[in-house]
Amino acid sequence: RASLVDVSEIRKMAARSSILGGSLSPFRRTKALEHEIDTFLDKLSESGLLFKRAVQIYLDEGASAEFDEKLQAVNRLESEADKLRRSVVTQLYAQTLIPESRGDVLGLLENLDAVLNMYEGALWAFSIEQPDIPPEFRGDFAVLCDQAVSAVESIVLAARAFFRNIDAVGDHMHKVMFYEKEADKVSTKLKRAIFATDLPLYRKAHLRNFVEHIDNVADRSEDVADRLAIYTIKRSF
Repeated sequence: RASLVDVSEIRKMAARSSILGGSLSPFRRTKALEHEIDTFLDKLSESGLLFKRAVQIYLDEGASAEFDEKLQAVNRLESEADKLRRSVVTQLYAQTLIPESRGDVLGLLENLDAVLNMYEGALWAFSIEQPDIPPEFRGDFAVLCDQAVSAVESIVLAARAFFRNIDAVGDHMHKVMFYEKEADKVSTKLKRAIFATDLPLYRKAHLRNFVEHIDNVADRSEDVADRLAIYTIKRSF
Protein backbone atom coordinates (compact mmCIF):
# COMPACT_ATOMS: atom_id res chain seq x y z
CA ARG A 1 0.00 0.00 0.00
CA ALA A 2 1.32 3.41 -0.94
CA SER A 3 1.70 5.71 2.02
CA LEU A 4 0.27 9.21 2.07
CA VAL A 5 3.37 10.44 3.91
CA ASP A 6 5.80 12.70 2.06
CA VAL A 7 8.61 13.09 4.57
CA SER A 8 10.37 15.85 2.62
CA GLU A 9 7.17 17.90 2.61
CA ILE A 10 6.77 17.41 6.38
CA ARG A 11 10.33 18.66 6.93
CA LYS A 12 9.65 21.76 4.82
CA MET A 13 6.46 22.53 6.73
CA ALA A 14 8.14 21.94 10.09
CA ALA A 15 10.94 24.30 9.15
CA ARG A 16 8.39 26.96 8.25
CA SER A 17 6.68 26.38 11.59
CA SER A 18 10.01 26.80 13.38
CA ILE A 19 10.63 30.13 11.63
CA LEU A 20 7.20 31.31 12.77
CA GLY A 21 7.82 30.17 16.32
CA GLY A 22 5.53 27.15 16.05
CA SER A 23 7.99 24.41 16.96
CA LEU A 24 7.36 24.75 20.67
CA SER A 25 5.22 22.16 22.42
CA PRO A 26 1.50 23.03 22.29
CA PHE A 27 1.47 22.11 26.01
CA ARG A 28 4.27 24.37 27.18
CA ARG A 29 1.95 25.85 29.82
CA THR A 30 0.33 22.54 30.81
CA LYS A 31 3.15 20.38 32.07
CA ALA A 32 0.87 17.90 33.86
CA LEU A 33 -0.95 17.14 30.62
CA GLU A 34 2.32 16.87 28.71
CA HIS A 35 3.53 14.38 31.33
CA GLU A 36 0.41 12.24 30.94
CA ILE A 37 0.81 12.10 27.16
CA ASP A 38 4.48 11.19 27.58
CA THR A 39 3.53 8.42 30.02
CA PHE A 40 0.93 7.14 27.55
CA LEU A 41 3.64 6.88 24.89
CA ASP A 42 5.88 5.07 27.38
CA LYS A 43 3.12 2.47 27.87
CA LEU A 44 2.88 1.89 24.13
CA SER A 45 6.65 1.59 23.75
CA GLU A 46 6.94 -0.82 26.68
CA SER A 47 4.07 -2.90 25.29
CA GLY A 48 6.04 -3.31 22.07
CA LEU A 49 9.05 -4.67 23.95
CA LEU A 50 6.82 -7.10 25.84
CA PHE A 51 5.01 -8.12 22.66
CA LYS A 52 8.27 -8.95 20.88
CA ARG A 53 9.50 -10.93 23.88
CA ALA A 54 6.19 -12.77 24.23
CA VAL A 55 6.17 -13.83 20.57
CA GLN A 56 9.75 -15.09 20.86
CA ILE A 57 8.83 -17.06 23.99
CA TYR A 58 5.86 -18.57 22.17
CA LEU A 59 8.06 -19.57 19.22
CA ASP A 60 10.54 -21.22 21.62
CA GLU A 61 8.22 -22.71 24.24
CA GLY A 62 4.60 -22.31 23.23
CA ALA A 63 2.02 -20.79 25.57
CA SER A 64 4.19 -21.18 28.66
CA ALA A 65 3.83 -19.52 32.05
CA GLU A 66 6.41 -16.93 30.99
CA PHE A 67 4.41 -16.18 27.85
CA ASP A 68 1.28 -15.70 29.96
CA GLU A 69 3.20 -13.37 32.27
CA LYS A 70 4.10 -11.14 29.32
CA LEU A 71 0.51 -11.24 28.04
CA GLN A 72 -0.82 -10.12 31.42
CA ALA A 73 1.76 -7.32 31.53
CA VAL A 74 0.59 -6.03 28.13
CA ASN A 75 -3.00 -6.31 29.34
CA ARG A 76 -2.16 -4.13 32.38
CA LEU A 77 -0.36 -1.57 30.24
CA GLU A 78 -3.32 -1.37 27.87
CA SER A 79 -5.66 -0.64 30.80
CA GLU A 80 -3.29 2.00 32.19
CA ALA A 81 -2.95 3.62 28.76
CA ASP A 82 -6.76 3.73 28.42
CA LYS A 83 -7.02 5.57 31.74
CA LEU A 84 -4.37 8.07 30.68
CA ARG A 85 -6.08 8.68 27.34
CA ARG A 86 -9.43 9.31 29.06
CA SER A 87 -7.75 11.66 31.53
CA VAL A 88 -6.19 13.65 28.68
CA VAL A 89 -9.57 13.88 26.95
CA THR A 90 -11.20 15.16 30.15
CA GLN A 91 -8.52 17.79 30.71
CA LEU A 92 -8.56 19.01 27.13
CA TYR A 93 -12.31 19.67 27.25
CA ALA A 94 -12.78 20.59 30.91
CA GLN A 95 -9.96 23.15 30.85
CA THR A 96 -10.55 24.23 27.22
CA LEU A 97 -6.88 23.63 26.46
CA ILE A 98 -5.32 24.04 22.97
CA PRO A 99 -8.70 24.27 21.19
CA GLU A 100 -6.98 24.69 17.82
CA SER A 101 -5.19 21.31 18.16
CA ARG A 102 -7.55 19.40 20.43
CA GLY A 103 -9.13 17.24 17.73
CA ASP A 104 -5.76 16.29 16.27
CA VAL A 105 -4.36 15.35 19.67
CA LEU A 106 -7.38 13.21 20.52
CA GLY A 107 -7.30 11.54 17.10
CA LEU A 108 -3.61 10.75 17.44
CA LEU A 109 -4.00 9.26 20.92
CA GLU A 110 -6.99 7.16 19.84
CA ASN A 111 -5.06 5.75 16.90
CA LEU A 112 -2.00 5.02 19.01
CA ASP A 113 -4.24 3.31 21.55
CA ALA A 114 -5.60 1.13 18.74
CA VAL A 115 -2.03 -0.05 18.04
CA LEU A 116 -1.65 -1.07 21.69
CA ASN A 117 -4.98 -2.92 21.43
CA MET A 118 -3.59 -4.83 18.45
CA TYR A 119 -0.59 -5.96 20.52
CA GLU A 120 -2.93 -7.23 23.21
CA GLY A 121 -5.34 -8.84 20.73
CA ALA A 122 -2.57 -10.68 18.90
CA LEU A 123 -1.18 -12.11 22.14
CA TRP A 124 -4.63 -13.23 23.26
CA ALA A 125 -5.02 -14.97 19.90
CA PHE A 126 -1.73 -16.83 20.45
CA SER A 127 -2.85 -17.77 23.96
CA ILE A 128 -6.34 -18.98 22.99
CA GLU A 129 -5.73 -20.57 19.57
CA GLN A 130 -2.17 -21.80 20.21
CA PRO A 131 -1.08 -22.16 16.57
CA ASP A 132 1.36 -24.97 15.81
CA ILE A 133 4.12 -23.09 13.97
CA PRO A 134 6.54 -25.41 12.14
CA PRO A 135 10.22 -24.82 13.01
CA GLU A 136 11.11 -23.71 9.48
CA PHE A 137 8.80 -20.69 9.79
CA ARG A 138 9.73 -19.53 13.28
CA GLY A 139 12.71 -17.45 12.19
CA ASP A 140 10.62 -15.40 9.77
CA PHE A 141 7.87 -14.99 12.39
CA ALA A 142 10.50 -13.49 14.71
CA VAL A 143 11.81 -11.19 11.97
CA LEU A 144 8.27 -10.07 11.10
CA CYS A 145 7.58 -9.30 14.76
CA ASP A 146 10.80 -7.29 15.00
CA GLN A 147 9.90 -5.18 11.94
CA ALA A 148 6.37 -4.53 13.21
CA VAL A 149 7.55 -3.44 16.66
CA SER A 150 10.23 -1.24 15.08
CA ALA A 151 7.52 0.48 13.02
CA VAL A 152 5.54 1.18 16.19
CA GLU A 153 8.59 2.45 18.06
CA SER A 154 9.29 4.85 15.18
CA ILE A 155 5.74 6.22 15.29
CA VAL A 156 6.10 6.65 19.08
CA LEU A 157 9.23 8.73 18.50
CA ALA A 158 7.46 10.75 15.81
CA ALA A 159 4.55 11.37 18.19
CA ARG A 160 6.92 12.53 20.94
CA ALA A 161 8.45 14.94 18.44
CA PHE A 162 4.99 16.24 17.51
CA PHE A 163 4.40 17.21 21.14
CA ARG A 164 7.93 18.38 21.97
CA ASN A 165 9.61 19.65 18.81
CA ILE A 166 7.71 19.46 15.56
CA ASP A 167 10.91 20.02 13.56
CA ALA A 168 11.94 16.43 14.37
CA VAL A 169 8.76 14.63 13.24
CA GLY A 170 10.14 13.90 9.78
CA ASP A 171 13.28 12.37 11.27
CA HIS A 172 11.20 9.40 12.43
CA MET A 173 8.41 9.17 9.84
CA HIS A 174 10.58 7.70 7.10
CA LYS A 175 11.54 4.88 9.47
CA VAL A 176 7.88 3.95 9.94
CA MET A 177 7.58 3.60 6.16
CA PHE A 178 10.79 1.57 5.96
CA TYR A 179 9.82 -0.92 8.66
CA GLU A 180 6.27 -1.29 7.31
CA LYS A 181 7.61 -2.15 3.85
CA GLU A 182 10.09 -4.63 5.34
CA ALA A 183 7.27 -6.23 7.34
CA ASP A 184 5.22 -6.55 4.14
CA LYS A 185 8.11 -8.32 2.41
CA VAL A 186 8.55 -10.82 5.25
CA SER A 187 4.79 -11.32 5.51
CA THR A 188 4.45 -12.09 1.79
CA LYS A 189 7.45 -14.43 1.90
CA LEU A 190 5.99 -16.28 4.90
CA LYS A 191 2.55 -16.69 3.37
CA ARG A 192 3.98 -17.97 0.10
CA ALA A 193 6.13 -20.48 1.97
CA ILE A 194 3.21 -21.62 4.13
CA PHE A 195 0.91 -22.24 1.18
CA ALA A 196 3.67 -24.04 -0.72
CA THR A 197 3.79 -26.80 1.93
CA ASP A 198 1.76 -30.01 2.09
CA LEU A 199 0.06 -28.92 5.30
CA PRO A 200 -3.75 -29.28 5.37
CA LEU A 201 -5.54 -26.16 4.14
CA TYR A 202 -7.02 -25.39 7.55
CA ARG A 203 -3.51 -25.27 9.05
CA LYS A 204 -2.24 -23.06 6.23
CA ALA A 205 -5.14 -20.66 6.83
CA HIS A 206 -4.51 -20.71 10.58
CA LEU A 207 -0.83 -19.87 10.16
CA ARG A 208 -1.65 -17.13 7.63
CA ASN A 209 -3.97 -15.53 10.18
CA PHE A 210 -1.11 -15.25 12.66
CA VAL A 211 1.19 -13.76 10.04
CA GLU A 212 -1.50 -11.13 9.51
CA HIS A 213 -2.00 -10.56 13.25
CA ILE A 214 1.62 -9.38 13.40
CA ASP A 215 1.80 -7.67 10.00
CA ASN A 216 -1.35 -5.67 10.76
CA VAL A 217 0.52 -3.95 13.60
CA ALA A 218 3.00 -2.52 11.09
CA ASP A 219 0.17 -1.57 8.71
CA ARG A 220 -1.64 0.27 11.49
CA SER A 221 1.55 2.15 12.36
CA GLU A 222 1.70 3.40 8.78
CA ASP A 223 -1.93 4.53 9.04
CA VAL A 224 -1.06 6.51 12.18
CA ALA A 225 1.94 8.01 10.39
CA ASP A 226 -0.34 9.20 7.57
CA ARG A 227 -2.59 10.93 10.10
CA LEU A 228 0.36 12.40 11.97
CA ALA A 229 1.71 13.83 8.72
CA ILE A 230 -1.57 15.69 8.22
CA TYR A 231 -1.59 16.96 11.82
CA THR A 232 2.00 18.16 11.42
CA ILE A 233 1.25 20.07 8.24
CA LYS A 234 -1.84 21.66 9.85
CA ARG A 235 0.26 22.92 12.78
CA SER A 236 2.63 24.53 10.29
CA PHE A 237 0.07 27.11 9.16
